[in-house]
Amino acid sequence: QVQLVESGGGSVQSGGSLRLSCAASGSRSDYDAIGWFRQAPGMEREPLAYISNIDGSTHTVDSVKGRFTISRENAKSTVFLQMNSLRPEDTAVYYCATFRRVGPHDYDYDYWGQGTQVTVSS
Repeated sequence: QVQLVESGGGSVQSGGSLRLSCAASGSRSDYDAIGWFRQAPGMEREPLAYISNIDGSTHTVDSVKGRFTISRENAKSTVFLQMNSLRPEDTAVYYCATFRRVGPHDYDYDYWGQGTQVTVSS
């Protein structure tokens, strides 16, 4: 079993920054990476970035690349999402999740955090 707890959400004005944290506990062998998703009202959940549990390599989707950065603190199994130059369209609930590889380019997302709200005002 893996437990994920997000923190760091809040309200910020356009152009501001927030840093989200995802504290993971449980067996690290149950997943290959931890990543971030977001879901805006009426929209599908979209992936943002992930960081490998094995070698620390990262992947960030093009839509937020250059503004969002994923990193981790190994000792405490915590993954961060630094979000800069925030825009109103970044308003969403942000979730962290575990990634488990099931194919060359396919993952299952077995464990999810409870989500943290990010609101960006213009």
